[in-house]
Amino acid sequence: MAEEIGCDLVVHGRVQGVFFRAFVRSEADRRGVRGRAINAPDGTVRVHLEGAPAGVAAVAAACAAGPRGARVERVEERASAVEGLERFEVG
Repeated sequence: MAEEIGCDLVVHGRVQGVFFRAFVRSEADRRGVRGRAINAPDGTVRVHLEGAPAGVAAVAAACAAGPRGARVERVEERASAVEGLERFEVG
């Protein structure tokens, strides 16, 4: 199996109530990336990604742009462990 990486994102801005999590799931599914996206109480969206490096990078870049209606102010990104998830989930 090819090398896989994990990545955690904290997305700041107008990212709740604008279908941001569904957008991330769509982008991840298109690229074969697994993970999860959840709304945090502080108004951010927390995203965990895992998969091939190119796919993870592409989804992270999509998160920085966001869907129509969102206004991404900044994204905190850090490497994380691969958890062995089987799909992308929205919480």
